[in-house]
Parts: sequence; structure tokens; C-alpha cells
Amino acid sequence: MHAEIARIDPSVNSFFGVHTGLAMGSIHAGGTEEQRQRWLPSMARMETIGAFGLTEPHGGSDVAGGMETTATRDGDEWVLEGDKRWIGNATIADLIVIWARDAETNDVRGFVVPADTPGMTITKIEGKTSLRIVQNADIALRGVRVPDDHRLSGGSGTFADAGGVLQRTRANASWGAVGTQMAAYELALSYARQREQFGRPIAGFQLMQELLVQMLGNVTASLGMAVRNAQLLDAGKGSDAHSALAKEYCASRMRETVAWARQLVGGNGVVLANGVARYFADAEALYSFEGTREMNTLIVGKRITGHSAFVR
Repeated sequence: MHAEIARIDPSVNSFFGVHTGLAMGSIHAGGTEEQRQRWLPSMARMETIGAFGLTEPHGGSDVAGGMETTATRDGDEWVLEGDKRWIGNATIADLIVIWARDAETNDVRGFVVPADTPGMTITKIEGKTSLRIVQNADIALRGVRVPDDHRLSGGSGTFADAGGVLQRTRANASWGAVGTQMAAYELALSYARQREQFGRPIAGFQLMQELLVQMLGNVTASLGMAVRNAQLLDAGKGSDAHSALAKEYCASRMRETVAWARQLVGGNGVVLANGVARYFADAEALYSFEGTREMNTLIVGKRITGHSAFVR
């Protein structure tokens, strides 16, 4: 599904992934049965839109360990203080799952916060060159009060609940990378068949065929990686390392594929109306979110060597 949506528009796939994978996934994994019944049905019907507030201005890859947003218990309420950044869907969301560090225990906990809660300011990030349809925002939390029954408390009650969610969404990101390069390849192939130079379609030139073959190879290999990872997850045998490898590999191949597509289309490849330029730009965001290439590489490296290379 994520591949087919991204094949049409990576921005729409990103919106869908944040809503269903991150926001709904967090409530499903970390919420009580009552909390699931309270929020998930309307979210599944797209009547309630969700967002996922994890990343911070000073914390991306290390946000769990270095989270600055705090949650302080005050009777039957929690007071949230801090800032979030790059939060997809935030400007249109009805509720946002905010992750914050418990001021008393130091555990990172999830809270379902209605978007109109006093003290929460949502500001759209302007000037993006990638995934421009997606409404990313900065969120300022100043004395935001939420009742204790908005704290996700059905699982471990800590950030560990989000681990499985991120594993799944990282796998979904690999499918998004597959769909993005599928679209770029198809557009490049169609263009090559129609564009004529030196009295013939450029599809008949050896160098153009080489680019198309390399693109098709990347698409096929990435599809195989994504399928195998999905099989492992469905069988209950998947791990963080499997999803990290799939995301790293598929996103890296995607970056090559969209660049080759833009190269084949030549100067016309920078014109939005041509189509290739949009996938070329959107690929940069897909390449970075759900774990950068470097972070996913270290996750896999730790698994295969038994030694952690993460800096502490």
C-alpha cells in the first residue's frame, strides 16, 4: 500500500504514514483498551487526524536519549514543557501524540494531546523543497496540561512502546522508497520513448538504456528487500535491524534511481510539470526520515558484529 501511494505522491504517503503508522500505531501499542476505543475508531475513519511529536530542535537521531521536553505530574494532570520540530500533519491534526521525559522517573512517556489544548502553539515550517504537501510544524509546549487518562499507559508506559511502532514505520518507509523509484523509473522510460534527438527516440541510445537498466535493477532489488522484511515481520521474526537494513538499502537505491531519472530527462528534469523533478526532490526527505542512513547503518552494524558504534 505504501509503495503504491508513494508511486502516485510521496507527500500523500507521508501524511498517511504519520497518521496511521505513527499516531494510530502509538495509541494501539501503548494505549489501554479504553484509550484505543476512545481514539482509534474515528482515526480509522479519518474523522480525527493524528500527528506524532517526537523530534525536537536539538534532538533527531538521539531524541530518545537526549529528550528535553518534560512531563511533570501535578495531581491528576501532567504539565508538558518543551519544543518539537518537523512534526508532520501538526497543522491539520486533531490530536498529537507528544513524547516527553518524566521529570520524576526520567522515563520517556507518550501523551495524547488535543491540538487545541491551551499552551500548545503550532507553527507551520515554510520554505520546504521536499514533500511540500505535508504540513510539518514546530510545536511549542508552555504549561500544557493534560489529564492522566491521556497518558499512554497500556503497554510498558515508556518509550519502549514506541520501539515496535518505529520498527513498523521504518519498514513502511522502505516501501515508500520503492514506490518513489518506481514512479521515477516509469516517467524516465516514458520520456525516453517519446523524446527524439538526432532523428530517433533517445530510448534507442546505449547510454540511455544503461540508465534505465540500472534504475530497473534498483527497483527490483529494493522491492525484494521490502517484501522479505514484510514476510519476517508478519511471521513475528522481524527485528529492528531487519527494518533498519530495509530502510537504509531501499532509500539509498531510491536516491540513485531518482538521480538517474533526472539525468536521463536532461534539462527538462528540473521542470515540475515533467514529474521527475518532484520525485527527485521528495526523495531527499524520504532518505532522511525514519532514521538517517548513518543511524540505520549503525543499528545493522551492531546486530551483525555484536559491537555498538553509537557515540555516548
